[in-house]
Amino acid sequence: MTSHTHKTALSVNLNKVALVRNTRHLGIPSLTTAATLCLQAGARGITVHPRPDARHIRSDDVYELAAMLKKSWPQAEFNIEGNPFQNLMPFIRELRPHQCTFVPDSEGQFTSDHGWDLAADAQRLRPLIVEAQSLGVRVSLFMDPVAQAMQGAKDVGADRVELYTESFASAFGTPSQDKVLQDFADAARAADAAGLGVNAGHDLNLDNLSAFLKAAPQVQEVSIGHALISDALELGYIAAVKAYLACIDKAFPTAP
Repeated sequence: MTSHTHKTALSVNLNKVALVRNTRHLGIPSLTTAATLCLQAGARGITVHPRPDARHIRSDDVYELAAMLKKSWPQAEFNIEGNPFQNLMPFIRELRPHQCTFVPDSEGQFTSDHGWDLAADAQRLRPLIVEAQSLGVRVSLFMDPVAQAMQGAKDVGADRVELYTESFASAFGTPSQDKVLQDFADAARAADAAGLGVNAGHDLNLDNLSAFLKAAPQVQEVSIGHALISDALELGYIAAVKAYLACIDKAFPTAP
């Protein structure tokens, strides 16, 4: 079981920066500049999710960010997300990031919208998890908040799970909020009890982040992209990151 005396780390997903960049051929906004400013403001890591259609993060972006982080921010975590049965594994084999997050997206899927069905996919996942770990890469599985599924994630060999938080974000501020949040609290506890690290992400924002982390203090890392980059359009990268870190501080007021 993990210690909960330290605050959750913030990893900034840069997909939406790349999406804006891709609407023109000018190379702006810059992903490396965005990453640098977010890390300067206190983010602990950078996340990218390169999809097969390259609609936002492109292959060159992954390599450029990896080189920049290795040279200038070796202490920052680099997390590459994607479907290991599509285009993810070549990045893992060549770049060996700190973490890879296996996500069961179909090609062309609008956004991630469900976790792994381990009853169907465990046999295919197991050798790829072993391969990534043999390269020194931590493996996290994108999972729905189902407490009973956490032992299965451990059994297939994962190091962590990333709890898919859209259902909480949708329920936040509604009568169903407490019940949905309890599902996440139970799943986080079950993952922790199974010996898994716990990450979380998808539609977490400045309004709901503190409440989520108070209910699930086992969460070691949140990966936030759409909301944070949207806030950065108004606040700037540095102020936006600091605002999210303040939400984390609010959830862990006594942690160092």
